[in-house]
Amino acid sequence: MALINQHEILETIRMIDRENLDVRTITMGISLMDCAAADMNALCGRIYDKICTRAKDLVKTGEEIEEEFGIPIVNKRISVTPVAIVAGGTGARDYTPIARALDRAAKEVGVNFIGGFSALVHKGFTESDRALFDSVPAALAETDLVCSSVNVGSTKAGINMDAVLQAGQIIKEAAERTAGSDGIGAAKFVAFCNAVEDNPFMAGAFHGTGEPEVVVNVGVSGPGVVKSALEEVRGEPFDVVAETIKRTAFRITRVGQLVAREASARLGVPFGIVDLSLAPTPAVGDSVAYILTEMGLDMAGAPGTTAALALLNDAVKKGGVMASSHVGGLSGAFIPVSEDAGMIEAATAGALSLEKLEAMTCVCSVGLDMIALPGDTSAETLAAILADEAAIGMINNKTTAVRLIPAPGKKVGDVVEFGGLLGRAPVIAVNSWGCAAFARRGGRVPAPIHSLRN
Repeated sequence: MALINQHEILETIRMIDRENLDVRTITMGISLMDCAAADMNALCGRIYDKICTRAKDLVKTGEEIEEEFGIPIVNKRISVTPVAIVAGGTGARDYTPIARALDRAAKEVGVNFIGGFSALVHKGFTESDRALFDSVPAALAETDLVCSSVNVGSTKAGINMDAVLQAGQIIKEAAERTAGSDGIGAAKFVAFCNAVEDNPFMAGAFHGTGEPEVVVNVGVSGPGVVKSALEEVRGEPFDVVAETIKRTAFRITRVGQLVAREASARLGVPFGIVDLSLAPTPAVGDSVAYILTEMGLDMAGAPGTTAALALLNDAVKKGGVMASSHVGGLSGAFIPVSEDAGMIEAATAGALSLEKLEAMTCVCSVGLDMIALPGDTSAETLAAILADEAAIGMINNKTTAVRLIPAPGKKVGDVVEFGGLLGRAPVIAVNSWGCAAFARRGGRVPAPIHSLRN
């Protein structure tokens, strides 16, 4: 990578100081393939030992880079090989001991979250996948830092509707088991279509089987930086808007690449990717929704929102790939309702409905993210929403995901409070027409014709 010049340094200082630029996460991916054992206690011990050995310097290294370069690094995280792949040899039906081992290891090394209590079931279940699915609600209720994900569909395989229904049941039970915390268990669970192996963001991060033994992936952010840049071209045509976003994404990605290479060198592990997703926070000024309003919308959700988001997502990707040859993960714009001050405002005002959010996911980086729903929403309805989102991902050959929180005891208009990066969200309405028979049909939605590209 070319050296960063003095002008870029001054620009970076300004973006950090005034516009909420940060590196959202350094995520160390760790393979657990060599931890496999027939005995559950032995497996848990090997997992704990390997994570504590490999990641012992992760947090310290992140803090040193943060101090030396003056670049805020908000989170240090770990992703591991999907547990369903590693644990099959035990023959166990309960994988919660593994979740507890992951949680202890994460706390020992000091990271914010650990992801990978996961299964990939887009074409069907192994017995180990079934054990993991059955274990997820208890695992999320009994741990603090463990995140879980499942991949229920892909463009090549279609959608596993049996897995979709069970994912809806997991969301419902995980929320109910954590009712005292507004159903936060569901906030740590993601159901994907076309999941990627190098995503550094939680709750969906896992260390894919095609990844190295250990790797460092970095996720940057900077919605405030993009909004500030667009303020300088207010009233200009969209060609100018797109070019402005591209140049801004270039600068943001350069910061992420600098941090990633430093972390890689200091930890002695390969540099994987920079994920340049615009990941918002509840902090004022750090909002994707406010970028959309800066383009001329009164509020996110107004007519034109999907077009504005499509432009933003495309320009971010174009700018990022000019800055780094290792752009990966999800890379684009996230629209989590509870984690974005502007999205919270729009949902509270009624400008954002579930249906409009679904339309927006056709053109953004992920999907229906951190959306609070009434507590009496059924597992079948949750599954049908998930199926809709998986279909968008499958047909459009893109990653989509669902992170829904049916908040126990809450109804439309109430507010759930999670705190920290998870933020707060108004409970929004769900279409009341029935879909249980659809959700229970089972089987597999076939892959689209354009999957036959080999």
